[in-house]
This record gives sequence, structure tokens and C-alpha cells, in this order.
Amino acid sequence: MSTEYWFNVRTGAIEEGAQSSWKHLLGPYSSRDEAAEALKRVEANNEAWDEETSEHWDDDGGHGRTPKS
Repeated sequence: MSTEYWFNVRTGAIEEGAQSSWKHLLGPYSSRDEAAEALKRVEANNEAWDEETSEHWDDDGGHGRTPKS
């Protein structure tokens, strides 16, 4: 079995094998370098999701959101 790497969002440390509580970990990643880029990947995914959401919904600040016609 290959080594898995995890990014700990609480400490910012890269863990070889999951050593901390799951609620603090992002991963698994196949390399230490991939794990080190975890927050950049999360940020990119969030931006893509925000763009996708705004294309499909009228946003009134989170209240009574309705699909665009």
C-alpha cells in the first residue's frame, strides 16, 4: 500500500498517514507536494462552485433564492 499524505487545516502541517482527527484533515493525497497545495485546491473548487451557483440562481443574500428563468 502506498503512503497517503494529509493536510491538517488546524496546524497547517502535512501528515504522512492520517494522524489527527478527521475533522482537521484534507486528503488523502498521493504526495507531500499535493498535500501542501490542498488549500489552493479548496479555494479553486470553491470559486468554481460559486461561479456555477451564481449562473443558476438569483441571489438575494441567501433569502428566498429562486432558480433563474
